[in-house]
Amino acid sequence: MANTTTVTASTPATPASTGSNVVIGKDGKPLKPCCACPETKKARDQCVFNNGEENCLDMIKAHQQCLRDLGFKI
Repeated sequence: MANTTTVTASTPATPASTGSNVVIGKDGKPLKPCCACPETKKARDQCVFNNGEENCLDMIKAHQQCLRDLGFKI
C-alpha cells in the first residue's frame, strides 16, 4: 500500500510533508524553498536591499520561521 498525502482546501497555506522530506504544495506538486513564503520573502528582500542584511534580522528570521512552519529543514 502506497503512502499518500492529501492536502485539502481548508489548509491551503500549509503544505504537507512526506516521509522523504519533500514538502508538497496545495497543488500536489513538490514545493521549492525559493517559491515558498512569498510574502515574507518579498519583505525580507526589500529590507535587505534598502537597509542592509545586518538591519533586517527580524525579517530574515520571520522568513526562516515561515519556511520551517511549512516543513523545510533550514
